Amino acid sequence: MNFFTKVDLPSSDLQIDYKSKLAFFGSCFADNISAQFASRKFSVLANPFGTVYNPLSTAMQIKAIANGKIFGEKDVFQDAQGLWLCWNAHGSLSGKSREESIDKLNAATHEAREFLQDADVVFVTLGTAFVYFLKESGIAVSNCHRQDPNMFIRKMISVDHAAEALKSIVRDLQKIKSKNREQHIVFTVSPLRHMSDGAHNNALSKATLQLAVEKVIQEIASPVEYFPSYEIVMDELRDYRFYDSDMVHLSKTAEEYIFERMEETYCNEKTRENIRQVERFLKMANHRIQDADSPATAAFLQKLQAEAAKLESQIEGLHLDM
Repeated sequence: MNFFTKVDLPSSDLQIDYKSKLAFFGSCFADNISAQFASRKFSVLANPFGTVYNPLSTAMQIKAIANGKIFGEKDVFQDAQGLWLCWNAHGSLSGKSREESIDKLNAATHEAREFLQDADVVFVTLGTAFVYFLKESGIAVSNCHRQDPNMFIRKMISVDHAAEALKSIVRDLQKIKSKNREQHIVFTVSPLRHMSDGAHNNALSKATLQLAVEKVIQEIASPVEYFPSYEIVMDELRDYRFYDSDMVHLSKTAEEYIFERMEETYCNEKTRENIRQVERFLKMANHRIQDADSPATAAFLQKLQAEAAKLESQIEGLHLDM
C-alpha cells in the first residue's frame, strides 16, 4: 500500500548547472530557496529591492529595472523616526538621509539590471493576491513600513488583474535580457499560508495566484513555466513536523526537501553529483579550527585550497571564493 502522495514534477527543457545565473523575486519563500542555491555556490540574485509578496509590486519592481529607472526625491518619503523609505522597497534600502536611500535604490536597480541581462532563469514566487494600495494615489505598495493603516486600502485582486501583472513581468524580463539569449521564467506559488487573512481567504488568495499563472502560461509563448512548490508542501509535506515553531513558516528540512525536488526537475545527473561534491567540500571547509597557528591547521588550509582549485577545474562555472 502507498501511504504517500507524490506530486508529479513538470517536464521541463530548463537545465540548471554551475554555469547558470539564477534570479529570484518574490516572497520570503524566494529568499529561502535562493539561499539553498547560494549556499551551494550557484550564482544567485535574490530580491534586490527586498522581499515582495504580491504580483503587482513585483511587476513594478521589475519594470523599474527594465526601464533603467533613476530614483529621485519623489520616490522616497520620511517617516516619523526620520528614516527615508520607498513604498516599493524593503526597509533595508532605507537611509538616514534622502540621498542615502536614493543611492541604495539606484545601486540595487543597476546591480539587478546587470545580472538579469545574462540571467538564465528567473524564479518569481507569488505569496498573496491581497494588495495594499495608497488611498491618496491608488498605487500598490510592496511595503507599508508600519505607517498609519488609515493611509491604505487592502483588497484581493482578481485573477485577470494578477495575470496582467505577470504578463508585464514576462515582457519586462524579455526586454532586459541580452539579445539572442534564452531565458526561462519559472512562476511558483509560496506554500507559506497567510493565516492572518483566515484559512478561507488564504485559500482564495492562493487559488487566484495559481489561476493567474495558468492563464499566463496558456496565453504566452515565451519560455514560461510553473513549479509546484505549493502542491509539494500541501501534499507531500502535509505534517506540522515540516513547519517552524510558528506553524506557518517551513522548517529547514522542508526547504531542503523542496530544493531536492527542484534538483530532480532542473538538474541532470552530472549536475546533481557536482552539487554533492560541493556539499562535501563545504562541510569540510566549515570544520571548526581550534588552533589557528598550529602546523595541523596550516596543513588543513593548504589541503582546502588544493581541493577548492581541483573542484573549480572540474566543475565549469563553480567559484568557491576560498
